[in-house]
Amino acid sequence: MSTRVAVVTGSNKGIGLAIVRALCKQFEGDVYLTARNVGRGEAAVKALNSEGLKPMFHQLDIDDLNSIKTAAEFFKQKYAGVDVLINNAAIAFKVADTTPFGTQAEVTLKTNFFSTRNMWTVFNEIIKPGGRVVNVSSMVSISALNKCNLDLQQRFRNENITEEELVELMQRFVDEAKKGEHKERGWPDTAYGVSKIGVTVLSMIHARRLTKERPNDGILLNACCPGWVRTDMAGPKAPKSPDEGAVTPVYLALLPPGAKEPHGQFVSEKTVQKW
Repeated sequence: MSTRVAVVTGSNKGIGLAIVRALCKQFEGDVYLTARNVGRGEAAVKALNSEGLKPMFHQLDIDDLNSIKTAAEFFKQKYAGVDVLINNAAIAFKVADTTPFGTQAEVTLKTNFFSTRNMWTVFNEIIKPGGRVVNVSSMVSISALNKCNLDLQQRFRNENITEEELVELMQRFVDEAKKGEHKERGWPDTAYGVSKIGVTVLSMIHARRLTKERPNDGILLNACCPGWVRTDMAGPKAPKSPDEGAVTPVYLALLPPGAKEPHGQFVSEKTVQKW
């Protein structure tokens, strides 16, 4: 039997680091902390070593397609694939940031939606049977969805929406935000929220595809909300610690062998939410 392996993107700090910590304690196999910056990633590994944990490190910048491909090739060669993939890497502009909204939209969606999609496009081929894939989204995706106009809401809730349609909608938001027209075109005034609508809907699309294309492999793929967590991104006033934020992503990553659900769902507090 080859060693099992779990990979967490964007995990040198915040919720990602807490997920790695929890997996080191609960997952039977190797756990990879990944980061864009090698120095910061290795420092995070050392910090966990001081707690008696033994994560491994691999450089991975989800905004760089070559970095994604290099990492996938490494896990394919060393482990014949990946058992657990947690797509955690994301960015958010602070509320007070004065960067023009159109730029915020472009930068936020590049990482949170388009790069997360690239991760799946490359890694889906090496997810092993029985694998677990968790895309870290946010409850903000639901509040942002409810602020979209009815046409957009219907399209994002349509169970037959294709990946191509979703990509087109995400690109349309960026284009309209850059022209300053997003609100009059029915979009909410939150780049982060729209990016997470994309992540949640993308998860549902990819789960359906797995069911159709790999029906006997027992792979479960879900999106989740970790909650409002005290991190650099969410600020110091949030009620949850990073370790508490890691609970739902880790629960989904460790769904037992043979489990049939949840799959293609949006999960918060270990509970499936209505989309």
